[in-house]
Amino acid sequence: MTFAALVLSTLIVQGPPSGGPPRLTSSPTRPLGTLREQAAVQQEWLRYRLDSVLPRLMRQYRVAMWVVPMREYNEDPVFWSLVSATSFFARRRTIYVFFDRGPDRGVERLALGGTSQGGLYEAYHARDAIDPSIGRRPELVGQAQWDLLRRVIEERDPQTIAVDISPTHAFSDGLSAGEWEQLQAALPERYRARIVRAESLPLEYQEIRAPAMLPAYRRLMQVVWGTIDTAFSNKVITPGRTTTDDIAWWMRQRVNDLGFGTWFHTDVDVQRRGVDLSDSGAVVIQRGDVLHCDFGITALGLNTDTQHMGYVLRPGERDVPEGLKQALKNSNRLQDILLIEMRPGRTGNEVLAAALAQMRAAGITGTIYTHPIGDRGHGAGPLVGLWDHQEGVPGRGDVSLIPNSWFSIELQATTPLPEWGNQPVRSAQEEDAELGADGAMRWILRRQTELHVVR
Repeated sequence: MTFAALVLSTLIVQGPPSGGPPRLTSSPTRPLGTLREQAAVQQEWLRYRLDSVLPRLMRQYRVAMWVVPMREYNEDPVFWSLVSATSFFARRRTIYVFFDRGPDRGVERLALGGTSQGGLYEAYHARDAIDPSIGRRPELVGQAQWDLLRRVIEERDPQTIAVDISPTHAFSDGLSAGEWEQLQAALPERYRARIVRAESLPLEYQEIRAPAMLPAYRRLMQVVWGTIDTAFSNKVITPGRTTTDDIAWWMRQRVNDLGFGTWFHTDVDVQRRGVDLSDSGAVVIQRGDVLHCDFGITALGLNTDTQHMGYVLRPGERDVPEGLKQALKNSNRLQDILLIEMRPGRTGNEVLAAALAQMRAAGITGTIYTHPIGDRGHGAGPLVGLWDHQEGVPGRGDVSLIPNSWFSIELQATTPLPEWGNQPVRSAQEEDAELGADGAMRWILRRQTELHVVR
């Protein structure tokens, strides 16, 4: 079966009944349907987050009003989680205001200077605040928007006004210095005193996944697996001729042709007996090489992150060396250990310490550097180690795990390979998993338990 046929067979979805929710169709050249279909699906995800996730978080963190001001091309990181798929940037200046009117009336959503995002916001524009007697001079429009915000705040009289300022989390630190200065200047003193930094509100809003995202994300991962499986095969690799750069660019081009993006340049590297290639560039692949790739794609506002291992058979070999199989089993075992330790309520640093203790007790040598994933590749939420911080990550590792979030389970186990005179070999793996509503960790698609083989 060709790769395109495989994608089609696994991703085909029938169109919706009349009046039903938007659905993704599929074809060999459009595994996730048309851009129009994708935008309709993303709109429903946005509606869920604004209707269900945001009100709960505002009440959990006692935020009466959340104000998110930004300018075009200097957007707050939360911007893309607040707007429709057809909004690429803020317009001139946009100020989003969320005001909790209580459980019965819900959260009021205002876009000052923006659009309604398909009816999800009530849109106001700066011209609405300009006195006709002073005309529409451009230098007055910016001030008029702040005057409009002041009027909105005075009319609602919130007891707390949350803004996005954080020394720890980039996802909660979107308020620029210029906007902060103008916001303070626009508000009377009694309201300036009510401003709070609610770091967890934007952080968790971007971290929590809508349930309907999961099937589409699983399809993205099927594309990832199919691409790697082909890349690490004789269809792409000719030993003695193909370079690691050739494979990386083939993978990027392949997913680009299918309509996907990549959020980082694909990495392909080699381990070889008796040779240190860790700092090498475009290595020509030879028989007996151990292959590794780091590959992430982007579509529907979601990102994947995957690392797989492969092997190029030597002349006369019919199977992967047993020592290399054991190396993969060791990294699989480390995955098992980590997933067991990842439970809601534990911080990333607590998970890391517990998993590393279990790893050492199991006689495995390795490192853990797992991160959230979703709206971004390195997503909002707790870090579970960094490759160079196995003692824990202050601040970003002190955040607790919460249900309905996704993680890239990224780690490596180093194993001496008997067939290579006990030369250490790194089995670096990365696979995306979900922390479900039930508090259990599970693979979103599956994990690699056998090496890709070039024959």
